[in-house]
Amino acid sequence: MAVSLDFTFPDSENQNATLDYLSSIHRELYYSKSFEKIRKFSVWRLRYEERYAKDVDFGYILLLLKYYKFPQFAYKNSSLRELVLSRCQLNPCGSVNWSNLVSLSFEYMKLTDAVMAKVLSGCPNLECLELEYFSGIHCLKINFVKLRELTIQDYYDENLEILSPYIQHLEIFGKGSERRIEKRNVASLVNAIFRLNFDFEDQERDLEKECRYLMELLHGVAHVKYLELGTWCIEDLLSRYTNEDEQTRRFETHNFNGSFPHLKTIKIHNFYGSLSENKSVQSLIKYLLKHATVLDKFVLAASFLGSDMSLDYVKIAQEILSFPRSSPHASIVFSCR
Repeated sequence: MAVSLDFTFPDSENQNATLDYLSSIHRELYYSKSFEKIRKFSVWRLRYEERYAKDVDFGYILLLLKYYKFPQFAYKNSSLRELVLSRCQLNPCGSVNWSNLVSLSFEYMKLTDAVMAKVLSGCPNLECLELEYFSGIHCLKINFVKLRELTIQDYYDENLEILSPYIQHLEIFGKGSERRIEKRNVASLVNAIFRLNFDFEDQERDLEKECRYLMELLHGVAHVKYLELGTWCIEDLLSRYTNEDEQTRRFETHNFNGSFPHLKTIKIHNFYGSLSENKSVQSLIKYLLKHATVLDKFVLAASFLGSDMSLDYVKIAQEILSFPRSSPHASIVFSCR
């Protein structure tokens, strides 16, 4: 019989409550020894403290804070279907055998290209990969056909290149630096979601670099059918150019002048604010409408408190509806909630 074991520690500073919960995990693991398979095992919200060290059996609990050294025997488990690792140190001495794993998630991890390659080589049936709050990888190569979904959040190094010709769904969240995604590297991509915040110390000096990064992201997914952007990513870049002509010139100067021949749906989240605040995003909308030649739908999603919709928002909507569209079938939808 296969089971899934998920534990979430109570949000409490009470030492007795924490010790009681630790004891309950030990009991569950002890009784689970009679099961033939444990398909999923995760432990959340346990902060490492010396006072609990003697009560934690690391032979049982693998997913703990303070970069626990992942045991060698655990790299060979053909029963696992879903695995979530947090703050673990990975260093497989031999080959990895997670042959039935379909979902893998790493968070708060220091990784290397070699370790990641070895792990992925042992997951031939992997369908979904999530990497969150991590560092150390510079080139992520995924060459097997079954992996279709890739999520990346808060990568802490300067450069990450993604080579995954078979993924169909890509999500990138969090603080952005340089992420190179070339079209040949994600040739099968259908859906792309970017909610990034470009964060540089010297804003004036790095404006050119930021535009280049945004250009590479858009060109790298020019063939997708669904593109979703967070406005705070785009605004962070373009709001620094207050003049609309300057914003347009920046796009053309940095070779944004290309078409999106397969893009059918675009969605921009958190679209709100005054008319002046949204001028920068409007330049991007105008550009996308001009170059998305087969676009079906452009969704602008905004959130308001009650019926608090400003007159500015109505003016913005009217202006956007007047923008020229290269696709005769393109509709613009304003979603408010």
